[in-house]
Amino acid sequence: MYAYPALLRDNKEGGYIVSFRDVPEAITEIWSMDELQDTAVDALVTVLEMYFEKNRVFPEPSKPKKNEVMVALPLIVVAKMLLLNVMVSSNIRPCDLARKMHIKPQEVNRIIDLQHKTKLDTIDSAMRALGKSLQLTVV
Repeated sequence: MYAYPALLRDNKEGGYIVSFRDVPEAITEIWSMDELQDTAVDALVTVLEMYFEKNRVFPEPSKPKKNEVMVALPLIVVAKMLLLNVMVSSNIRPCDLARKMHIKPQEVNRIIDLQHKTKLDTIDSAMRALGKSLQLTVV
């Protein structure tokens, strides 16, 4: 599970400011703890998109500290993040991946689009085209 430690600070108005030390650009505000997971994930995904637009590897989560809560990314987002990290660190452009997968560049754009629903098998195929494999574990 990819869960990022988040710090909650009182916003002095009845809510909380949520920030992530691993991803300092991701900051959001919630008004109840019920909003935490969805709102914090949205903030992380927004910054994740920004990282890849700037051709930067997205950081892995660190261990939580005593006063932090964990925010888990959805499995499909994690799979796409791992694929995008491999692409960035290997200097592989979407058109390069399309060529390796023998598909159209538009199809790769959908695979790496964090908002597009993609099957895990498709992401695994992309990883294999890059000489990697996607593995799931049960803990």
